Amino acid sequence: MNQAVKRNIERFPADFMFQLTAEEWANLRSQIVTFSTDSRKYKPYAFTEHGILMLSSVLNSDRAISINIQVMRIFIRMRHYTISQNVANEQIAELRKLLMLYIEKNDKRVNDIILVLNNLIEQPPKTKKIGFNAEK
Repeated sequence: MNQAVKRNIERFPADFMFQLTAEEWANLRSQIVTFSTDSRKYKPYAFTEHGILMLSSVLNSDRAISINIQVMRIFIRMRHYTISQNVANEQIAELRKLLMLYIEKNDKRVNDIILVLNNLIEQPPKTKKIGFNAEK
């Protein structure tokens, strides 16, 4: 993997990949029991989401190809989600307009409802205590 990255270094700008600091690598090693203190000569690289996509296109293995396909499918899902959110946001904006018109026409009634709700929030109903009472 490191060789593939070095051969294609122009595909990995600073916002796609970075190398762990000595402290980060020491902390990571301390969390992974199987690593000895000198198990790796070089500090490993960490890849951002864009770097992983680029890495999966640079590596030529069955697993890299599978990951590349999964990433593409995720991007498609995200695009569909974004499109559906825009529709939902438009609907919410329309509901907000209707609500504001309703409030203007029925301001007193809405205000009464808000006051009742605020009272319920401020003074929750008292509940019975259940269980054993150690003081008796």
